[in-house]
Amino acid sequence: MTQPTSQGALVDATPPPASIDLTELLGELIRHWRRLILVPIAAGALALGATYLMAPQFTARTTFLPPQGGGGLSAALNSSLGSLASLAGAGGAKGSGDMYVSLLQSQTVADKLIDRFKLQDLYQVRLRFEARDVLKSRSRIAFNKKDGLISIEVDDLDPQRAAQMANQYVDELRTMTASMSLTEARRKRAFFEQQLERTKVRLTEAQTSLQATGFSQAALHAEPKAAAEEYARIRAELTTTEVRLNGLRSALADKSPELTHLAATASALRAQLRTLEQKSNPTHGPDYVSKYREFKYQEALFEQIARQFEAARLEESLEDNNIQVVDSALVPEWKSKPKRASIALATAMIVALLLTVHISGRHLWRSSNR
Repeated sequence: MTQPTSQGALVDATPPPASIDLTELLGELIRHWRRLILVPIAAGALALGATYLMAPQFTARTTFLPPQGGGGLSAALNSSLGSLASLAGAGGAKGSGDMYVSLLQSQTVADKLIDRFKLQDLYQVRLRFEARDVLKSRSRIAFNKKDGLISIEVDDLDPQRAAQMANQYVDELRTMTASMSLTEARRKRAFFEQQLERTKVRLTEAQTSLQATGFSQAALHAEPKAAAEEYARIRAELTTTEVRLNGLRSALADKSPELTHLAATASALRAQLRTLEQKSNPTHGPDYVSKYREFKYQEALFEQIARQFEAARLEESLEDNNIQVVDSALVPEWKSKPKRASIALATAMIVALLLTVHISGRHLWRSSNR
């Protein structure tokens, strides 16, 4: 706001903004010290009394060690699994604690607990998904990466039921893992078992086809047994190398040392096969020669996969897939909720803060008006 002076000039008549006097504000708070102390104490006492109206809850806790998989045993037997080991284990994630936590939090496990303990009636809800939500809010499942343990905590009004529900989580996980192939060893064993069955069928077909051609001395002379076995061995090695190469191309770069080495090995094996094929004489029983080669190839491939299958079975049999319970959930002897002291103290502090803000704001408003 401006006003003209006697000389006609305009001057600013707006009063300067009032500054906050901290000493005066502190004095105002000291004048109301009784209110700042007695009112929060009274509010905390009321909150403490209200906690006695709440139903006490009990928390049961269990910890266990999840299945560890093959671990060092898997690495020790990888050399026995041969060239197809990488493909058998490709594409599947190794069992981990996070995976088992997800299984425990699954809808399947929740429904089993809902049916067993009749949680819809207990939680007084009509729909099943509502019971799942309440169960999830009262259950805490965590994986500790430092020690590798999974902990389960369940809150309930009945201490005995809380312990039973916590232990039931572990039982349901044990039942689920028993019916699912979760480990690397099981995947390898299933892969080699499937490949063994296919190779066995092809070997039988090759043997039948060979027997249908008859035996010829000229064919035996053109394709000696040793040469045929050498051809079959090289071709089987080429097959396993190509399968491993195709399996690793999706995971490694094209110029990686391992892929380069495998590609060079495959090229060398192809060259050896071409050399052996050129040495054969097609004028002496060519039909027998080709079928004999196919039979020996299927026979060598069957032997390689059979060794890998037996190694995978051994790894699976020695693998530790058991859930090892470290601490079973016991019936809690003392309530976990409500925490009366914490509620009363938090209420008193919040009321004291709000009251301080109220007194300070009123004082500043009055000062600004003056």
